[in-house]
Amino acid sequence: MFDRLRRWRENRRLQRLAVPVEAWEAAIADWPVAARYRGEARTRLRDMALRFLLRKEFVAADGLEVTDAMQLRIATMAAVPVLELGLEWYDGWVTLILYTGAFVPSHDREDEYGIVHTEREPLTGETSEHGPVILSWDDVASAGDAYNVVIHEMAHKLDMRSDGGPNGAPPLHPDMNPAAWTQAFTAAWEDLEHRADTDADDELPIDPYALQDAGEFFAVTSECFFEAPERLAAYWPALYRQLSAFYRQDPLSQ
Repeated sequence: MFDRLRRWRENRRLQRLAVPVEAWEAAIADWPVAARYRGEARTRLRDMALRFLLRKEFVAADGLEVTDAMQLRIATMAAVPVLELGLEWYDGWVTLILYTGAFVPSHDREDEYGIVHTEREPLTGETSEHGPVILSWDDVASAGDAYNVVIHEMAHKLDMRSDGGPNGAPPLHPDMNPAAWTQAFTAAWEDLEHRADTDADDELPIDPYALQDAGEFFAVTSECFFEAPERLAAYWPALYRQLSAFYRQDPLSQ
């Protein structure tokens, strides 16, 4: 009953929002990932992006002017990972804060092991379980080549839905095997670690920042899954299959 009422109210708000299809298309025109979604899937992606705008609040920082096109682009990037899962996977938080570029957090950060980090290094994105998503617009605009800060932070939000927090183990679907998930991620982690230690002159499959912890590994591989699926499938096919099962999508076949 509550879900139907929420949907009815949201549909009415969606009609009043009245974002032209042309405006949405222009906002994502140069993002190659969006081109994979055609026909009915593209219609659903646009609908979900607009509903994301209705449910979330954008806040500008450091004098940045946040335009409608910027919001549409971010909303669409955020909608991609949950297109087959449902926007409800993003329940529990509301605000997105946008900086022009990298920002320096004013608070300490606790990692998955309970270690408190007091460093003040510039970040391109940050989130917490019930807190806002903070993004650098320069990095949002630089998506590509296995990099997407919006998908990265949204993957953290999905990961945080599990009891263990951002530990690389989001709530898996009933038809998924947790042991197979762990095995695929462990093998990929060990391979990346080996490559980072021994192939200093070679390009790595993904950003070695993934080795910070299991949560970052899931977020970085999620970026690659959507932005460079061919690469992820070539290096770690078992991991690709697990992410495909979780996100209920197969970018290689789209």
